[in-house]
Amino acid sequence: MALENNLKKTRKIIDRQILYFFPPKADKKNLLRILGKARYSYDEKSAGLALNEPIWDLLGRGGKRWRPALMLLCGEAFGANPKKLLPYSIIPEIIHNGTLMVDDVEDNSDLRRGKLTIHKIYGGDIAINAGNAMYYLPLKILLENPSKFSPKIINSAYSIYVQEMINLSYGQGFDILWHRGTNADISEDGYLQMCAFKTGTLARMAAKLGALFAGASQKNIELAGEFAESIGIAFQIQDDILNLTASEGYGKEIGGDISEGKRTLIVLRALKQLNPNQRQRLLFILNSHTKNQLIIGEAISLIRGTDALEYSGGKAKELVLNAWEKFSKVLPNSKAKKQLKEFADYLIERKI
Repeated sequence: MALENNLKKTRKIIDRQILYFFPPKADKKNLLRILGKARYSYDEKSAGLALNEPIWDLLGRGGKRWRPALMLLCGEAFGANPKKLLPYSIIPEIIHNGTLMVDDVEDNSDLRRGKLTIHKIYGGDIAINAGNAMYYLPLKILLENPSKFSPKIINSAYSIYVQEMINLSYGQGFDILWHRGTNADISEDGYLQMCAFKTGTLARMAAKLGALFAGASQKNIELAGEFAESIGIAFQIQDDILNLTASEGYGKEIGGDISEGKRTLIVLRALKQLNPNQRQRLLFILNSHTKNQLIIGEAISLIRGTDALEYSGGKAKELVLNAWEKFSKVLPNSKAKKQLKEFADYLIERKI
């Protein structure tokens, strides 16, 4: 309960920081700050309609904001003042929301956080452009605060940022290809690596930046990244479980992963255990990309007839536990260290 209250407080602080960095309204002052001096003139109304409004339509719906919280906790665990890291903590959160916006277009999803997806409201072209802008906007945070840290640290931050964005594209690419049914021979390790790139990468970015800005050694920065990556993978596995089991409060279509044909760890495990006829039926449903709830329910029933849900939940916990065992050894005992472990457990045991 104490952790949840702390996360709620942190969420409010993060939201204020995002609001300060990128306000909902595109006025001359903020356009000048983000874009520099105009050679001719800025069309404030168009800027707002094309970017600020759709971006804030999504940002304003909330979200867990756990990646910024992870950066602040990692930095604090290595001795940094969280207030000094606050401007940087929103970097992975803005990128994350950009990935959601683009991912919804790619999956043709209908709902995000309980409301219509951005492309359903504004159109695919606006959503793609706004989502892509959110990949690059956070670089302004590094550009605007160069004096807080040494040039070496800022350069390292750029390197982390660029590498993780490349990883992110590969992870998304694998996921898209697989839910088309293009590659039927996906191993468990292959799936976990896809998750490490797709969902683990922004968690890894958050933790590595937090450790970097705290002055941690390169070895400890990498350990922080490995721990966060395991949280990201576990978070994705838990999200996959919730997609098939959640009820009220989930905010997305129940069984949406079935409709999209996603090859999750749950599906891969189920396919191993089903008899040949059941296996072919599940693959057929996945490849049909149906939105028929009865057929989606049939696929979920096939999966529930195996141990796939229990196995996947156990794998999520195992990944985090193993990574924490290594990471915890390099952290001095502190309140932040304790909160990091509680934080990881909370994310993989959540019900929504």
